[in-house]
Amino acid sequence: MVKRANVANGGSQDGPRVKKMSKTHASHIINTQEDYKHMYLSVQPLDVFCWGSGSMCELGLGPLAKNKEVKRPRLNPFLPRDEARIISFAVGGMHTLALDEDSNVWSWGCNDVGALGRDTSDVKEQLKDMDADNSSDDEDGDLNESESTPAKIPREFFPPLAEGHKIIQLAATDNMSCALFSNGEVYAWGTFRCNEGILGFYQEKIKIQKTPWKVPTFSKYDIVQLAPGKDHVLFLDEEGIVFAWGNGQQNQLGRKVMERFRLKTLDPRPFGLRHVKYIASGENHCFALTKDNKLVSWGLNQFGQCGVSENVEDGALVTKPLKVALPENVIVRSIAAGEHHSLLLSQDGDLYSFGRLDMFEIGIPKSDLPEYTYKDVHNKARAVPLPTKLKGVPKFKTVAAGSHHSVAVAQNGIAYSWGFGETYAVGLGPSDEDTETPTRIKNTATQDHNIILAGCGGQFSVSGGVKLSDEEAEKRADEMDD
Repeated sequence: MVKRANVANGGSQDGPRVKKMSKTHASHIINTQEDYKHMYLSVQPLDVFCWGSGSMCELGLGPLAKNKEVKRPRLNPFLPRDEARIISFAVGGMHTLALDEDSNVWSWGCNDVGALGRDTSDVKEQLKDMDADNSSDDEDGDLNESESTPAKIPREFFPPLAEGHKIIQLAATDNMSCALFSNGEVYAWGTFRCNEGILGFYQEKIKIQKTPWKVPTFSKYDIVQLAPGKDHVLFLDEEGIVFAWGNGQQNQLGRKVMERFRLKTLDPRPFGLRHVKYIASGENHCFALTKDNKLVSWGLNQFGQCGVSENVEDGALVTKPLKVALPENVIVRSIAAGEHHSLLLSQDGDLYSFGRLDMFEIGIPKSDLPEYTYKDVHNKARAVPLPTKLKGVPKFKTVAAGSHHSVAVAQNGIAYSWGFGETYAVGLGPSDEDTETPTRIKNTATQDHNIILAGCGGQFSVSGGVKLSDEEAEKRADEMDD
């Protein structure tokens, strides 16, 4: 990422937060929003593909019961490329947000706690046959039409749009959603959960927020990047300070939260990390890359998913950011992480993984496990606690991680997947076996696409791509021996 310090002001001239920037203020800036756009925004509108298990409307393929289980990537018919013009998306545990060229936010999936940011209560009731066997309603009934069909969140919920500002990044947790605007403002909706149930949304003031709400300003500088976990969100500002908001029961907020104060402190707060240029988050563990390319992590570490040492212990927590044991000369490009595993993509396109391997989350074959692999009392390999390079795989350009599965896109635009197979989130067809190593997703729908973006939820996946020209498709087919 190229860092620039010559930013003239902190908001656009017509924006609500125009700030005259002093030389001192400007000299503190190490990050700008431009540094991150290539990670989240496609320059061309995308065809959107969805697959996996969607009993909570996650797939966004409409209400028909047959759309609950999709075993290979399927083109989403409600988001036609030339009409919807989707350029970005964010995948949560059970819902997805998508962004179009006009900064409209589309949403679909589970709306139990307002994560979709729009009203889905007006759906027409499905009348059931009184004499039918209703024992399998859950399995065979149609889905909620409003939740299972992508729809736009009303623009009036986002006042910065009327002032000419754009949304530059979306983020989704298990139960919450965020939108970051070009003027540095953050809007959020939904709620956070904790071990005991619903924790709340903002301090003691809001328990569940059903529509987009402007998060009160918490930094003197503009926010440049978001990193969502399962029930927390990290924020990075221009100065390189990291803020955390949400549930901190596994130390994912980077600070100790006293039980009796956990609602009073339910807002974005710094915890001592400075000079950071990139952030990433797994479900309950987090990463930050400093401007001198030092990678640190914190949070839940019982399978070595933080990558800080060879030691693996049940319930282990990294309570404050510690240095990740990166192989020498590896420069981090991006990180994706799931519940118990982490994926690190280097600037060279090499993929390193670490964490749990029960369901092949890390994509390393048993025959190739390193000597520091953690084994249990029965001598069964359980985890690889240090970043380990995957061999025999292509160079990748982007990675995504779900709870127990992963998707990586090769530099030639072909997607690969591995991990837990029972929910079909790997998109490899009817077999529900776990997939040990990165395996090419090959199907008719995506055969001739250059996949640009990918995202993984709890038990489903989403990708976005641009169709290749006939000439490009033929050239790639020759390269792949298709």
